[in-house]
Amino acid sequence: MTVDLLAIAAHRDDVELTCAGTLIKAAKQGYKTGVIDLTAGEMGTKGDAKSRAEEAEQAAEVMKLAARENLGLPDAAIMNDPATRAVVANVIRKFKPKIVIAPARQGRHPDHRVTSELVRDACFLAGLAKLAPDSPKHRPKKVIHCVSFRQDFEKPTFVVDISDEFEQKLEAIRCFATQFGGATQAGEVYPNGEPLYDAVRHYSAYYGAMIRTRYGEPFFTTETMRVDDVAALEVSTF
Repeated sequence: MTVDLLAIAAHRDDVELTCAGTLIKAAKQGYKTGVIDLTAGEMGTKGDAKSRAEEAEQAAEVMKLAARENLGLPDAAIMNDPATRAVVANVIRKFKPKIVIAPARQGRHPDHRVTSELVRDACFLAGLAKLAPDSPKHRPKKVIHCVSFRQDFEKPTFVVDISDEFEQKLEAIRCFATQFGGATQAGEVYPNGEPLYDAVRHYSAYYGAMIRTRYGEPFFTTETMRVDDVAALEVSTF
């Protein structure tokens, strides 16, 4: 199976928090979507690998994913080394995505930051014909980075309108009851005293306000976005 969009994250539930709305919207638009969780999350304070696997399967159904796989890399010890890059490059060749969604380039959890670099490097290496030549090369057209909840104030390159998908995104997040039930903090979401689900809603509303919609998910790209029709630009200045 091949997919159009492939989100690669360090832990089960990372994708739900940062880009579930975008994946849900893409599936509604007719694109095939997939998720690769690099670790089983065995080092997490709450729950265990088995419960998180079951929750990830439930969330995959909510997000209407075409595929979801776990690579079984060591939690809290992901490395961007040649062996790991080869593993990730192989899965990129397998699914042949046009767009790859990676974590933000900075993060409070070391696995998030390392995964961001690992994914970019693996996407490039997957296009080298002489690397594991028994597997046909494939290099995605674009890597985009989730920047939800980041507090280093790097302005998003673009924000996806998830107003119609937000409640479904929240449903996917709620699948991880062992991780988020009664929580006020998770992943890159810093606590402010309110329930985690409310914090996610308020952050999403803030990103939506950036593009004059109710809810949004922000992304960053290292390359400049092209515009063909200046008169068709969206989001009013006033």
